Amino acid sequence: MLLVTGITGHTGRYFLQELINNKYDGPIRCIVRETSDTSLLENSELFIEKVVGDLDNPKFINAVMSGIEAVMHIYNIHHSINIVEAAIRNKVKRVILVHTTGIYSKYKNASDGYKTIEQELEKIKNDPECSTSITILRPSMIYGDLCDRNMSKFIKMVDKLRIIPVINGGNSLIQPVNARDLGKAFYTVLMSPDETDGNTYDLTGERPIKIIDVFKLISKELNKNTIFISVPLSLGVWMARVLKTITSGKIDFIERVQRMGEDRSYSHDKASNNFGYHPMSFEKGIRIEVQQHLGKRV
Repeated sequence: MLLVTGITGHTGRYFLQELINNKYDGPIRCIVRETSDTSLLENSELFIEKVVGDLDNPKFINAVMSGIEAVMHIYNIHHSINIVEAAIRNKVKRVILVHTTGIYSKYKNASDGYKTIEQELEKIKNDPECSTSITILRPSMIYGDLCDRNMSKFIKMVDKLRIIPVINGGNSLIQPVNARDLGKAFYTVLMSPDETDGNTYDLTGERPIKIIDVFKLISKELNKNTIFISVPLSLGVWMARVLKTITSGKIDFIERVQRMGEDRSYSHDKASNNFGYHPMSFEKGIRIEVQQHLGKRV
């Protein structure tokens, strides 16, 4: 039996669609919340068992591992240690964990927690008594639908504002990955244990792209004449500190601004070579999302 967390979330829904498209015929146990929209699960025609529970509850995690052969943990890196420990106790063969390329950031709040989790997992993997295979997938900035927390904000910004400030001229590199490509990658990794077991993969977009070029593509798709003004990183950080001070810490964008000046592009060659990962172009992906935005606006 396959255990899945986060299947009703953004990337989880695309993983579910891959299970449906490929007529996955094994039993699937899905952990959901009481507030989750499970209509896609109910209409999937797959052999799905829904279990309502809290991943913060170790007893619950241990209980749902009974009879499980493989785990696809999509929901929240901060539960990974408990998921893996419960899997080992229940002699689960393999666990696939969805983490983040945020682990590479030079800024403390963005990466320290992720590094600590993966360091602990490395110790677990190296334990001679550990018979559970652990595979880690690290998506970069995820986009693809209006529910994402990244490009959807950029699209709304460009649609509303004539003039947009960009840190350091927007010359920092990012490599956004479309949720559709992640759904396919998750499924392929699940079905390719010989090639992927025990490995760690960065899952990024087709190629790096400058932030300013992201904004320009969005502006073009929206048919806008947007003016972009370069703001020095130091000024952006100072303004974020002022905002944090006057709001008594309630609004803290300091590190978010700092990361706008940080290159966030990473190679996915290992994934391409091991299991044929080939993501779509950003131009294609952002066109889909902008069209969703325009359709909603109409």
